[in-house]
Amino acid sequence: MISRRGIFRLLAGLTMPASFARPAPAAEQAFSKWFRYGADVELAWEVRGDPANPMQVVIRSKDAKDNSPAYRILVLYPRASSAYDTEITRILRVFDDKEINAEFTVVNFEISDAAGKAAIRYAESNKFNLIYGMGSESTAWLYDNYLSGALPVVSVCSKDPVQLGQMKDYERGSGTNFAYTSLNVQVEVQLSYLMDMTPDLKNLAILVDSRNVSAVKTQAEPIADAARKGGIQPIMAAVQDPKRAREELAQIIPNVIRTMRKSDPDLSRSVFLITGSTSVFGEIATINKYADRVPVVSMIPEIVTTGSDTALLGIGVSFESNAQLAAIYGIDILSGKAKVGDLKVGVVSPPDIAISFLKARQIGKRIPFHFFEGASSVYDVNGRAVRTPVRAAEAKN
Repeated sequence: MISRRGIFRLLAGLTMPASFARPAPAAEQAFSKWFRYGADVELAWEVRGDPANPMQVVIRSKDAKDNSPAYRILVLYPRASSAYDTEITRILRVFDDKEINAEFTVVNFEISDAAGKAAIRYAESNKFNLIYGMGSESTAWLYDNYLSGALPVVSVCSKDPVQLGQMKDYERGSGTNFAYTSLNVQVEVQLSYLMDMTPDLKNLAILVDSRNVSAVKTQAEPIADAARKGGIQPIMAAVQDPKRAREELAQIIPNVIRTMRKSDPDLSRSVFLITGSTSVFGEIATINKYADRVPVVSMIPEIVTTGSDTALLGIGVSFESNAQLAAIYGIDILSGKAKVGDLKVGVVSPPDIAISFLKARQIGKRIPFHFFEGASSVYDVNGRAVRTPVRAAEAKN
């Protein structure tokens, strides 16, 4: 049931754009280059930057009494990311809806050992209660530097910990101070959806950032192996320099199209699959420009959106769903409802599905009806949102 504060925020949000707010001018100079949050966050939270420390943000519940929050939480960012903007916004919304009195200290440690260790020392000495590792890079750093540490750690916006070797399996907890959530869908599930869409699938081009180790190991390589075993030709289309992703993709995709045509002349049995590599999925317009009539499917559902700069389909775990799960894990640990080492890997199932019927019409692709039945986000033939997950998710809290 939605809380009193949640109702107020929901009503106020009806007049707010679904964009990310910019902080006030004084604080903006401190952290706006790497930190964003949803426009409705400031209804329940006070967001403060420190001009003397541009890599730190403090977010305090406005309901905190006597300037003393019940729980103090450290969130480690490795860098700026639109995915992190979505995840932190959702976490704050869940904590607000559950009426958890908390203070978040968000630190962008830029994968610096010195900065990361200083943040942990600060958290321990100031009696923090929880650490969120935001992103696969932060989670990996914490795993290497803080496994069996004094504070519980929850991963968020991170790739699959089993495939990365951080967990043995999905059947038991870590037995340590770590609890994990996963952004990944099982490879077999992902491939089955692709084959439902294109039963005679011949070519699967996998778009990935070669420097994004977690995306390569947990997404690109596993689905390439599965495709190969299923008689489908995987084509690894890897960006080498993420800073030049646009230029590289403008060359990579036409080359892939030429390879596809050798076995699929009319491109009716080929698919592009975008992994969770920020540098790649951020270039959806470039990908569409050169993809011809080949369907573009994303492992990140949020890449399906209004207008024409969108993937045809998103099949995966949305940042919203992952953040919801990570928030609940954190709240359960803080409240004593769960022990961090007992929590199994948090996997979202079934996957989130997003569909753009505008893109389907543009390339002449039919969408199986059961995709539409299970979709959390649907955009019509004019590119307008007709079904979104936000209101339904809020109503459940």
